[in-house]
Amino acid sequence: MWKAGPMDTNSNRQWATVADSLRRAIQEGEWAPGDPLPTTAALRERFKASGHVVSKAIQHLKNEGLVTGVAGGRTRVRVPRPHAVRDSERYIAEKRNVLEPTDERARYGASEADTGIAIDELYEDRARYEVVSADTETARLLNIEAAESVLQRTYTRRHAAGAGITRATSYIPLDLISGNPDLLDSGKEPWPGGTQHQLSTVGIEIDCIVDRVTAAMPTPAERDDYDIPQGVPLLHVVKISHDTEGRPVELTRIPMPADTVELVYRTQLPRWDECR
Repeated sequence: MWKAGPMDTNSNRQWATVADSLRRAIQEGEWAPGDPLPTTAALRERFKASGHVVSKAIQHLKNEGLVTGVAGGRTRVRVPRPHAVRDSERYIAEKRNVLEPTDERARYGASEADTGIAIDELYEDRARYEVVSADTETARLLNIEAAESVLQRTYTRRHAAGAGITRATSYIPLDLISGNPDLLDSGKEPWPGGTQHQLSTVGIEIDCIVDRVTAAMPTPAERDDYDIPQGVPLLHVVKISHDTEGRPVELTRIPMPADTVELVYRTQLPRWDECR
C-alpha cells in the first residue's frame, strides 16, 4: 500500500498533496474501478489532515472523473465509460443489414457500432415497452396529434458493474406497427437488425434519418444515472427516421455524456460538373 509522506502544512497545498497521493494509489491499483475509497475519517488519519482538506481533495478527483459519488454516500473509483463513436454512416450499414439473413443481422447492433462491445458482453441490457400518449413535443416531431398512442421503448444498458448507464428512448406511432404483434413484445429483444428491420416487417422502408444535437448540463439525477463528472454536459441526440413518403415514423432520444462520445458526420458533396 502506498503511504503518505510528510504533509505540506500550507492548507492551500494540503488538499493537492492528498489528491496526488490518492490518484497515485488508484493508478497503482490499491483500489480498483468500482471499489469504495476509505471513509473520510480513515483518510484523515492516513494523511493527518483535516476533514476539509480531505473533502476538497476528493472533490478535485471527482472533477477529474477519477472518482465518483453523491453527497452523503461513499466515494468510489469511477468505472471508466468506453469511448463511443457515433458515425452517421452507421445508418447506411443498418439499412443494408435489413436485407441480410437473421444470423448476419444479429451480429451488428447499436452497441457494436458505437463502442465495439457485443450485446452478450454487456453487464446489463434491458428493454421496456409500453404504450403511452405522445406528449406535445413528441407529437410535433412525429407529425401526429398530441396524445395519440405511441409505442415507447426504453433501452437501458450498462457495460460493467458500477458503471454509468446508457439509455435510449424510442417512440413509434402505434397505428404504424399494430399489424405485427411481435413489434409490441419486448421479449423479442434484442431484435436482429434493430428498428429498421422491425419497421420493414410492416412495409416501412427508412429513406432519411435526421439527427438533432443539443447540449445541456445534467440534472442531479442524470449525473448520478450516467455517472458524469462535475462540469461535463450531456449531449441530447434526437434521431428522427423518415420513410420513403417523407413521413416521420420513429423518434429516438439519446442522452450521451460529452466526455466519452465522438459524433462523426459525413456529407458527400456533389462534384462541380454535377452542379452545372
